[in-house]
Amino acid sequence: MNPTTANYDEPWKEALSEYFEAFLHFFFPEVHQLIDWTKTPESLEKELKRITASARTKKRFADKLYKVWLLRGEEVWILIHIEIQSQYEENFPQRMYIYNYRAFDLYQKPVISLAILGDERVNWRPDSYNYTIAGCEVSLKFPTVKLLDYEENWSELEASSNPFAIIVMAHLKTKATTGKLPQREQWKWKLIRGLYEKEFEREQIIKLFEIIDNMMTLSPELQSSLESKIKQFEEERTMPLRLFRTCHVKLKKKQTIIADQ
Repeated sequence: MNPTTANYDEPWKEALSEYFEAFLHFFFPEVHQLIDWTKTPESLEKELKRITASARTKKRFADKLYKVWLLRGEEVWILIHIEIQSQYEENFPQRMYIYNYRAFDLYQKPVISLAILGDERVNWRPDSYNYTIAGCEVSLKFPTVKLLDYEENWSELEASSNPFAIIVMAHLKTKATTGKLPQREQWKWKLIRGLYEKEFEREQIIKLFEIIDNMMTLSPELQSSLESKIKQFEEERTMPLRLFRTCHVKLKKKQTIIADQ
């Protein structure tokens, strides 16, 4: 992967795996309220692969499927799709429908389909698929969230302690700084510094750092500059947990893996 090419799919999937409840609470609170969170949700990777096996686009890192239990005791599946593409995709509603009915057909489980639209097309907001022929009607309506809408409430994102507020900010600023890496470095530094200021737990800071770092890719020179800022910031604050060292080691491992590919 080109080190200056933004990476959206993997960070989003990692964030979903790490913060599934926070994801629903942030984006789909109505769904979150229906779930019995005393029962641990189950990630269904094998089932997801069967459901998406016929998709024309094989690289679907941001799709996630979870088994949850509602407060009324019913088992349901939640199928989440993060659409990152910046261009209009005519077949997206159809694909949402296909994934939904394939999940039901293969496993006979009720399925809630949810979509996050992370593209740059303001007016592209698909939320349903349907057709009618000779009195026969087929229809699926699915909740969607448009990330661009959060730009109007930036101060609320900054004030929020939900991990996905930070991830949304990272996503939007990565999109906005395409081809403007010095500006991206500035925003990346601001978001990382904000992790300290929110006083997250150590492990959460490390995880969110990794997600931001993986998404907001920089040139080697700008990445080095960023690392120097982080190190100096920790030294000035006498950070006792040596967070920079932990993240720095993980970063070097990632770069080694990429270089070997």
